[in-house]
Amino acid sequence: MECASEIQTLFPELTIRENAALSEATTFRLGGPCPLFIDNPPADQLPALIKTLDKKEMPFLVIGQGSNLVISDQGLDCAIIRFCSDTPEIKIDGNRVTVSGSTLLDDLARMTAEQATGDLSYCTGIPGTVGGGISGNAGAFGRQIGDHLISAEILELDGDIQTVTRDELEFAYRYSKLKETGEIVLSAVFELPTEDPAILKAERERILEFRREHHPDWHTTPCAGSVFRNVEASSAAGRRKAAGYFLEEAGAKKLLIGGAQLYEKHANIIIGGAGCTAQDVWILSEQMKAAVKQKFDLELTREVRFLGNFQPQV
Repeated sequence: MECASEIQTLFPELTIRENAALSEATTFRLGGPCPLFIDNPPADQLPALIKTLDKKEMPFLVIGQGSNLVISDQGLDCAIIRFCSDTPEIKIDGNRVTVSGSTLLDDLARMTAEQATGDLSYCTGIPGTVGGGISGNAGAFGRQIGDHLISAEILELDGDIQTVTRDELEFAYRYSKLKETGEIVLSAVFELPTEDPAILKAERERILEFRREHHPDWHTTPCAGSVFRNVEASSAAGRRKAAGYFLEEAGAKKLLIGGAQLYEKHANIIIGGAGCTAQDVWILSEQMKAAVKQKFDLELTREVRFLGNFQPQV
């Protein structure tokens, strides 16, 4: 591809692959090819890279760890930029924490706990990057990352950079306005309270044990986390209810489509078995949604993003 060679010439230090299998870029390990895959460019080169792709009229999508994605078997007809690093970029100055958007959430939780800055322990074990976590307002155990954010440096899709506040991101349950705009978190600043490191260590170990007991290990079991968002309360006095409860009651665990099935310990998590395809996962998610609709007259909202072409169930 001429475009690939031109970009490689302009950015010789970047890792660029043509016709890359996107199954290697998500925790579900599914997905067909993309024409151009750019792996973890430095944050300071992202603006120029995006402007170059735009100039060449090459559509693009930025992903993180690929933990909340199912990509179609046919793949995607755009460049994929994976902004995700195994090397944390975190600066802790008192109660202020500055972190790269490419840093893994679990690394952020671990390193802040080690430095006695607390309130991010719930990010322990959550796959994904800080940037992706802010975009989807990731969280667990009734807490979410937007609660602690002071500001974020955002890369707009035209390559310009701006700094935005927490309020400007319009956080809600598993939502920020970045989910609509597609803009990229280059870095973020959090303000966290000082905590006893022994307490933080114990809390981290407790959460890791809980996840081992109730969730599949995505390193060994293909999955994309919770398929549907939890259900908001119908009144201000109510509490949010787990989507897994409704799926369990609707008998969803008995569903099986091709190589896709529900995790035995969690009715809201699909796992991939032998021969599983992205289309299998899509159809199973549709049947899960229909089962809850039939039993409770309740419309579940997807948390996992399905990207590409998926065929309706026949």
